Amino acid sequence: MGAFAARAGFDWFIGALIGMIVLAYIWPTPGIQEGPFSLSEIAHYGVALIFFFYGLRLSPEKLKAGLSTWKLHLVVQFSTFILFPLLLILLHGFFIGTDYELLWLGSFYLAALPSTVSSSVVMVSIAGGNMPAAIFNASISSLLGIFITPLWMSLFLTTNAEGFDIWEVMGNLMLQVLLPVVLGIVLHRFWGAYAEKHKKKLRYFDQTIILIIVYTSFCESFARNMFEDYSLLNLLVLGASMLLLFFLVLGLIQGIGNVLGFSREDKVTAVFCGSKKSLVHGTVMSKVIFPDANMVGIMLLPIMMYHALQLLVASIIAQAQARKAGLDVSGE
Repeated sequence: MGAFAARAGFDWFIGALIGMIVLAYIWPTPGIQEGPFSLSEIAHYGVALIFFFYGLRLSPEKLKAGLSTWKLHLVVQFSTFILFPLLLILLHGFFIGTDYELLWLGSFYLAALPSTVSSSVVMVSIAGGNMPAAIFNASISSLLGIFITPLWMSLFLTTNAEGFDIWEVMGNLMLQVLLPVVLGIVLHRFWGAYAEKHKKKLRYFDQTIILIIVYTSFCESFARNMFEDYSLLNLLVLGASMLLLFFLVLGLIQGIGNVLGFSREDKVTAVFCGSKKSLVHGTVMSKVIFPDANMVGIMLLPIMMYHALQLLVASIIAQAQARKAGLDVSGE
């Protein structure tokens, strides 16, 4: 189980995320300092590098290999960008005007995010799913999220956050996210093999930048007492809600796959790619989408909880699927 957890990404990083929150609570000063060499500036440029390296490793050949199963692609992207947000919108009326509306907004932000890349593909691989389709959907989802996520958020941030400008947000995301990805794809033929060879080291870089963003975000929130209205019970309920959301979407995708007559491999891919949400996109896009830096920590709580839960639960499901299909789950 330990070897599998490391492959799926459920390792020291989860503990490090919690550690950054604790550190931000104890020592917020470094995270709120400004200047050319501040942690916020380091994170700003680190985000562009994360997506440059992502583009560098994005193989056009692998994307082309996954193009054929168009029904599967529609289900995954529908689940990621339509089903998730609609489920949260149905609950919005219960939170309007309450102390928990910000937590709902953070949960809606989670719902509007694209799917993960690495962990989705790992889970599909272990469970014996359609790998070319998984790579295609995870990669396309990441690119679509640059446009779709801020569009969804504009429905609620225009009235809940001063200074939100959808076109400015889109422009910043294209400069900080899309442009580096495109540049990486262009240079894939020259440095793609090198980036793939050192993908483990690049992943550590990604995780380091995410930890810096989480730390600085929570420093801002703690320094301005943004969490004073929320108890431990509130956070436990939020975690349980994230788990319920995961299983609800999982069941709906499974049902859609059955209705459409998907093969076992395609159903596995639909379930794992359509139910996952990207912590990478969630953290880096939060600095651009939310104009009020004080609220970013609260916005990140749902995606951080969902990230940990999705890895844990999905790993168990992937192993069960693999055993059912008679596949090796030893991780060797």
